[in-house]
Amino acid sequence: MANSSFDLTGSLAATRRASEQLNSVDQCSEALAAMGRAISQRQDDILEANTLDLEISRDMAVPELVVDWLKLTPERVQTTAAIFNRLAAMGSFANRGCQPRAKGVCQDRPVGVVGFIYEAFPDLGAIAAALSIRTGNAIVLKGGSEASRSNQIIASILQGTLDDIGLSQSLIFPVESTEVSRLDLNQCQGIDLVIAHGRPSLVQQIAKQATVPVIASCMGNCYLYWSASGSLDQVYHMIVESHSGTPDAVNRIEKVLVHESHSENSLIRLWNRLQEVGFVLKADAAIAHSVSHSLVAVADSEWNAAYLKRVVAFRQVKDGAAAISWINAHSSGHADSIVTADYTESRRFITGCRSASVYINASPRFVRNAKQTENIALGMSNGKDVAGGLIGMDVMRSHQRIFHSP
Repeated sequence: MANSSFDLTGSLAATRRASEQLNSVDQCSEALAAMGRAISQRQDDILEANTLDLEISRDMAVPELVVDWLKLTPERVQTTAAIFNRLAAMGSFANRGCQPRAKGVCQDRPVGVVGFIYEAFPDLGAIAAALSIRTGNAIVLKGGSEASRSNQIIASILQGTLDDIGLSQSLIFPVESTEVSRLDLNQCQGIDLVIAHGRPSLVQQIAKQATVPVIASCMGNCYLYWSASGSLDQVYHMIVESHSGTPDAVNRIEKVLVHESHSENSLIRLWNRLQEVGFVLKADAAIAHSVSHSLVAVADSEWNAAYLKRVVAFRQVKDGAAAISWINAHSSGHADSIVTADYTESRRFITGCRSASVYINASPRFVRNAKQTENIALGMSNGKDVAGGLIGMDVMRSHQRIFHSP
């Protein structure tokens, strides 16, 4: 542990006790509504702390991508407040999505203590806390040092609100970077579930080191298959829209598999349009040699990696079966898509593609504050569970099967 004088075990025990006392739906709703108001009212204080984080991060040469994630705006703060208010109005989350099983009754229940380890994104710590309380859990927040001031004031606002309405502040347990390391948390048996969000390298490290269950968020390296019958215009709009999510375009299309029947003219038309809106384009050797258009060559290792930029790489494939095989082998597995006018082909894609979420002629753009309240999410995973890839309320509930004597 980073600081042996810090009693992590004792703090987590208090957090668990707080979660066990969180059994009133009305009290949860009251807490969420009050937190939403407090975040909205304290917007200027949050933005002031965030400005200090930004100044220090730039002096420390923090990567520009992380700085973009770190930078709060009035819109992001108000969106966070709106999510609290929407969850407050939702009511009980108990026993949603739990199907009865043969010879047993299935009920869902809170996970208990959720650990959220995240990079930048100070607003995401607040949203994670809201989802946790709505589902009857307590949460441990472990943010990055680049957002320390923003994280501190947000946690202070949320804990102060809990205290005002008579709930334990221990329901939200912010961990300072100097007190406990990420490794301490993802190997701590006092935590029931860890959710990791940030750059792929960080998330993969946490998942690899963890000795407790981990849900790893995925970003980028999503594939689109442009089938023989697919529309060029639809391909263009799906790519552009997938990159428009802010501040983290979680489901951005970064790789396009092109059916070999598409003409050189079609490819050039698509590439010109993408370049006009700021995309950097790459291609495999087959396309680069057959098309009279200057594109950057793709290294073999890039097909498995996320760019997290406005970069798209193109690869030619023989047919849908080859596209599905390539996607299953190389994509991140959380959100892949197809453009096709052939219903049979779309069904083959759904059946063959092993990704957690599949999009048929629809943009995979990720929206954190989804229209349906139950789909509000922190990010996307490649897990094929009840949540369908969304890291939201469903993953914060466990299923308990109850058996009675015959």
